Order: sequence, then C-alpha cells, then structure tokens
Amino acid sequence: MNLSNIHAPKKASERRKRVGRGMGSGMGKTSTRGHKGQRSRSGSRMIRGFEGGQMPLHRRLPKRGFTNIFRKEYNIVSLERLTSLGPELRGEAITPEVLRKAGVIKTKHPVKVLGDGELTVAITVRAHKFSKSAQEKITKAGGKVEVLQ
Repeated sequence: MNLSNIHAPKKASERRKRVGRGMGSGMGKTSTRGHKGQRSRSGSRMIRGFEGGQMPLHRRLPKRGFTNIFRKEYNIVSLERLTSLGPELRGEAITPEVLRKAGVIKTKHPVKVLGDGELTVAITVRAHKFSKSAQEKITKAGGKVEVLQ
C-alpha cells in the first residue's frame, strides 16, 4: 500500500440532501415528500409496526404458549466432553472454573452434567446438577459426584 492507491471511502464525497431550498435544487416545493397524505405533514410520526390503519401483523398473529419468568438457564456439559478434556485433568476435580478455563463453557450460568457418552476413568466432578444417568456412570467408573449450591 502506498499513496498512489489510497482513495476515499465510498460516499465520502457525497453531499448531504438539502430539501426545500428552491426549485433549482431539484428538491424544492414539496421537499421530496410528495403531495398531501399523512407522511407529507410536518410532525408526522407513525409508531413502529403501524400499517396505515390495517391491523398490524403483531396483533393479527395468535399468542401461544407460556414463558416462565423463573426459568433457570444451565450450561450443559456431556460426559463425552469431560473425557475429551485430556489426561492433564485426570488428577484434579473438574469444576465450573476448570471448564471455563478449558473453553467448554462460556457463560456464568450453573453447570449441568448429562450422561451422553461413556466414562472409563475415575474423575471427581463438581457441578450444580447431574442427570441420573451421568451420576450412575461417574460412580460406576469409580469417580465422585459433588453437587454445588
């Protein structure tokens, strides 16, 4: 890159549209608003979703279902993912902090361990929740399950 091939970004030299400045500007008289009608008036502002008096789409569609405001979000980790963490974690307990450092989980939500996959080595897992199958597989492999609060 050098001075010979530097150029201004697109639309950098485009002038601002100045409406209502005489017929010679091409935007005089009605100032690009057309003739009459709601949007030609000053102070005209329609609310978001306004469809000219027609029933708006968000009111035409039926409301369905239920949203639980007390729902708890969990970071879900499978046993398969825990075994793929590598041999360096075999000796220490697997905690949410360890999983966060390893990049398995991203958010600060509580951790739930699910029983997908097989476990062959004994590991200690500390998490907020465990599925029954995960709990059985960890204890069967000789590991320990510790529930965090």
